Amino acid sequence: MLEKVDSTMTTLTDVSIASSASTDNNNSKPVSNSDASPSVPTITKVPISMGPKHKLITETDVQVCRLNHTRTIVSKIMNSKYLRRWESHKIVLDHSEMRSTTPTGFMELAVSYSTIEDVQVVSRWDAGQKFCLRITVPDGSVLLQFKKKKGYQANSSYIRDQWLHSIHWKRHIFRSERLLKNARRPEVLVKEIQNMIDVSLMTPIQDSSVHRFPLDLVSDILQQNDEFLSKAYQEAIIVSLTPLLEKNHPTQEICDFFSKHCKDSPRSTIIIDLFTPVVHRILKHNTDFGKYPRMRSFVQEYIQALNSQNDGLKVVQALVKSMHGPTSSCPHPRVLPNLVAVCLAAIYNCYEERKALSQGNIQREDFDDVEWENKLLCYVFMMETMSEFDDWRYILGSLLQPIPFPDDAIADSLFTSRMKVTIHNVSSDKTCDVHQTLLGIREGKDGWFHLYCPGSIACDDDGQLWGVMLSTLMKCCCKRKKFLMSISKMIGPIMLLALRDNFAAMEVLCAMLELEVVDGHDLKMQMITTLQSTTEGKTMYAQLCEKQIQMKEMQQKGGPKKLTLPSKSTDEDLTRMLNSGSFGNLECLSLAFTQVTSACAEDLIKLPALRYLNLWSTQFGDQGLQTIAEHLHKLQVLNLCETPVTDKGLSSLASLKCLRKLNLNSTSLSALTFEGLKEKLPALQECDVRYTDAW
Repeated sequence: MLEKVDSTMTTLTDVSIASSASTDNNNSKPVSNSDASPSVPTITKVPISMGPKHKLITETDVQVCRLNHTRTIVSKIMNSKYLRRWESHKIVLDHSEMRSTTPTGFMELAVSYSTIEDVQVVSRWDAGQKFCLRITVPDGSVLLQFKKKKGYQANSSYIRDQWLHSIHWKRHIFRSERLLKNARRPEVLVKEIQNMIDVSLMTPIQDSSVHRFPLDLVSDILQQNDEFLSKAYQEAIIVSLTPLLEKNHPTQEICDFFSKHCKDSPRSTIIIDLFTPVVHRILKHNTDFGKYPRMRSFVQEYIQALNSQNDGLKVVQALVKSMHGPTSSCPHPRVLPNLVAVCLAAIYNCYEERKALSQGNIQREDFDDVEWENKLLCYVFMMETMSEFDDWRYILGSLLQPIPFPDDAIADSLFTSRMKVTIHNVSSDKTCDVHQTLLGIREGKDGWFHLYCPGSIACDDDGQLWGVMLSTLMKCCCKRKKFLMSISKMIGPIMLLALRDNFAAMEVLCAMLELEVVDGHDLKMQMITTLQSTTEGKTMYAQLCEKQIQMKEMQQKGGPKKLTLPSKSTDEDLTRMLNSGSFGNLECLSLAFTQVTSACAEDLIKLPALRYLNLWSTQFGDQGLQTIAEHLHKLQVLNLCETPVTDKGLSSLASLKCLRKLNLNSTSLSALTFEGLKEKLPALQECDVRYTDAW
């Protein structure tokens, strides 16, 4: 056997050894050995910072040989009896030691990381492509041998290096934990933290624990040693931690540590230079501040540190704008909810502080009114900045729709007056989904529209903001009659604004009279008197009366019962046709394949007897559909095939209780809206939904 081993090993030449060492160990240089011969394996050290990435190994099957003598490994390898005595073991890399699951033979005793003096690579074992690690311990060496497995593409040298770096990493965390937990001098503590983090950044081990371990360990250390660390040492630790936080959230303890630094040194350059990317990552990737309240507190303290800079509000505004992103549509969907969550929590904290002051839980000399006001306005200003972005406005409006602020804030004129800019931006948005967030989230629940109504607690501008809301909501393309009915209890403020020449308020009064939203003769007369008190109102009421007279005359005079307009007819053609004679008895109207749009709905509602309406392949849309749904309650057959109507308009058809036949072929109807229509239209017998999502 000795001859066989010697024969195998002597086939290696100096060149082949050096070449394999270079290839297998990522171009690392072999350790020189003046006594080495061509038949002696070369031992090399692999720099931790070089080479490909490796997954962390915790256990696997390897071949083990133990040399329990103090002589050099070279002389032992040349002795054949050690080469023959390899044992199979499942080796486990525990927290503090390397052990076998079957503690017998060479691995009867575990190898503690504290006893390992060195870990080296034996670049090539023999011509059979065996690869080996040498672990040096006080009484000798432990050899780990790796073979290339059948069916695996990974080279044995890669597996060997994976073990090498895993052992190095386990030794590193064992040593770091022991040293840091026993450190009593701040300079030693900071130095060891820096060393630990440097190794974590350099190791080729690719595992979540590589970055989480230093963060968790530092968190434990900070809880024990935070008090005796001076500002300089604290800043040194922050600088060391920052690279780890590029792809990881700070722990709750580290958040407390950062928050304390923001409070104690708000003008420190570290705030902007190092904390900014950490805060950016939190705002982009955090999914639940409820689980991590101290992370939210850190963001709040960071924002207050920015606010304390020269021209602080502009610095805070720059932060919000930097989070929006350069494109027209913000690429980070979590940013806005996280920013709003921070603002809401901070505003709650502000009013909790003031409540504690009033209850005597805080001494008056410990409460700074100016500082409190600046803090409150900072977060209100952040929401104002958010409302400037069109693509953020809907989410912002939805988050604020329940009015998620404490009662003390709603009763505070400082808060409600400064919130007006944000609400005005939402009110002025032309998108229906956005400005409808001004209303309550459910019936009977007040929204911003009710909060800023003249006479309400937040109105301090004689109803100017409320008038903007009213104007926008009246132009909304859906549920106009439903909206008028919902605000019928606010008739007093509406008449007050109409007396002040507010056009939207006068429009509301006319619409309420036309659609008979309010009951009671005296109230109607008061509404009419209000309209006639202004020039604009008098004109609008006169137009309403003329319109109603025309409708009555049309119905009295009679006319044809069926009418079909030629293809390519326009809205203007339909208007001229209906103005040319009497159509009060018109029951059947076909506008199929014409060029009419939603604008013709104003003419269609003048046909009170209409029962059949064909709008096939026209440009009649949601707004027109909503209008006829409010007026043509006798309609029984409606053809909307190939029209641009959507769920937004189709949902309004629920008010046409006499509808028997409905054609929605090739429209943007959804299955959900279709199911709702079937429930709300008891007379519906036929409905064509082919080529829709409900088909």
